[in-house]
Amino acid sequence: MAYVRVDENEPLEKSIKKFKRLVEKEGIIREWKRREYFEKPSTIENRKKKALERKQMKKVRKMHSMKSY
Repeated sequence: MAYVRVDENEPLEKSIKKFKRLVEKEGIIREWKRREYFEKPSTIENRKKKALERKQMKKVRKMHSMKSY
């Protein structure tokens, strides 16, 4: 179940965007914005490589911040 806590000073549009991202992340609803057209296999591969790099960098940053304590 997806829910978003809304602060009193937070605009409604921002809350809706948060909820939408959360729902997409949990896989309840998927948006196919980027894949409405044909993608070359090399483009798909590059996109996956970049996503993997971002994931690894995030992991490195997280580990680095944990070591500083």
